[in-house]
Amino acid sequence: MAVPEYIRMVPRPVNTIVEDNGRDGPNRFAVRERVSIKYISGGNPQPKNGKVIGHIRDGKYVPKQDKASVSGPDMLSYGASAFVKSVSEDLLDDLLEVYPIKEAYTIMAIATLRIIKPSIVNGRLSTEYNRTFVCKDYPGIGMSPNTISGFLQRLGQDGRKRRTFYQKRALRVARDHHVIIDGMLKQDTSTVNDLSTFSYKGRVKGCKDVSVIYAYDLEAMEPICAEVFPGNSIDAVSYRSFIVDNDIRQGIIIADKGFPPVRIIKELGDRPDLHFLTPIKRNDARITNNAMLTFSGVLEGVGDHVLYKKQAIKGGRYLYSFKSSSKAAMEETDYLKRREQNHDFISEKYEKKRLVFGVIVFESDLDMDPKTAYLCYDERWILELVFKQYKNDQCLDQTNVQGDFSLMGSEFINFISTVLTCRLIQKARDAGLLNKMSYKDLMDDLSSAWRMVDAPAPPHSDDSYWVHTIVSVFEELETLGLSIPVPKPAPKKRGRPKKEPTEPKPNRPRG
Repeated sequence: MAVPEYIRMVPRPVNTIVEDNGRDGPNRFAVRERVSIKYISGGNPQPKNGKVIGHIRDGKYVPKQDKASVSGPDMLSYGASAFVKSVSEDLLDDLLEVYPIKEAYTIMAIATLRIIKPSIVNGRLSTEYNRTFVCKDYPGIGMSPNTISGFLQRLGQDGRKRRTFYQKRALRVARDHHVIIDGMLKQDTSTVNDLSTFSYKGRVKGCKDVSVIYAYDLEAMEPICAEVFPGNSIDAVSYRSFIVDNDIRQGIIIADKGFPPVRIIKELGDRPDLHFLTPIKRNDARITNNAMLTFSGVLEGVGDHVLYKKQAIKGGRYLYSFKSSSKAAMEETDYLKRREQNHDFISEKYEKKRLVFGVIVFESDLDMDPKTAYLCYDERWILELVFKQYKNDQCLDQTNVQGDFSLMGSEFINFISTVLTCRLIQKARDAGLLNKMSYKDLMDDLSSAWRMVDAPAPPHSDDSYWVHTIVSVFEELETLGLSIPVPKPAPKKRGRPKKEPTEPKPNRPRG
């Protein structure tokens, strides 16, 4: 097709021609360069055209520019992923001892993304993976929904590797550390897995649950292992399987009243370094038979006025009874309030209950100081905070998967996320940042710190590779050790600097 003359007259580079491709659009009139001449025997030389170097548009020549990069973005969100990576090195090493490197990377990548972006679903993992430094920390991971679904299925099917990983962590628990075992319920409305059943609480809520049992190292302040059980499984059955499956061999198991130690007698006998401390019911006959309400002293340094008594009983076991004055007052107040509302106060019942207000009695196979026994159980609230953090901060209160094996695989990754979150909170608390802001606000701030992908490591706060990062976020990064701060100048001495001594000048002669 002939090119209009007004197009050919537009100034353009020499040794070029204009072609009309016949299609409307900004690239209709292409400018090609002449690269050579082809000689034809017995004929005239013919020009040979090369590549397109530009286009004629709106009466002027527009050079051709390179297309946008297809190799990936040149900047990514750095702060939050770097924070998670700073506490995850040993976990990755443990995973690499059990799983192939690509599977270990996939586990860590998904766990990290579930921390950075709480409540994220599998369909959004790829987007978040490609916009954060997670894709640089754990490169080459497929994050499509189908890929993740298949991976969770395979991960859940291989229970042997999960147990091996948990057992390695359990073996590191020190003998004098206290292991708290407790469980929580998660909503799971799937119709295609056997773990989703009505728990006692679930029948009231009208939804099905699964039970997730955790073992928590009180001194290390992080979970040791976890396992998924049906929602209607009772503690006595679940805990025994949990101890055997994960080969927990040392520590002190601190459970609640739903955990009878008689169910794990064999397991305790096979594990001499494993002990238990569990409360018994207030109507247990051993309390009366051993006069556990006749206290022998007051605990010191526990932040409350607590009476105590310790008593050895048959079978090499011990009873520890405690009565908190503050809890006794609250229980008595609540009891009287209910009686007043229901108009059913009976003096004999009140006198009988008044003796046990604020009382808790423990049974243990370990001879220990009463104060130690009390503090062990009193600090059990830390695990409740972990469960609260698990459901709220990480938004992991629903399973979001269907099959049995996918659920097990997903909960294993949730366990990794929970361990990392405990470490992140502890690191932020030690740095004093949680005195100024919430954990969620801190993660939001760190996520706003973007950095060029070709930036050298370690990062410096004054280098030129940061992207629109504000001063307050730099301060948080520096406090957490994620960026090297700008060296501060040496402080100046107070006061005016001394003047340099000058040579005395001769006095001007008079007259």
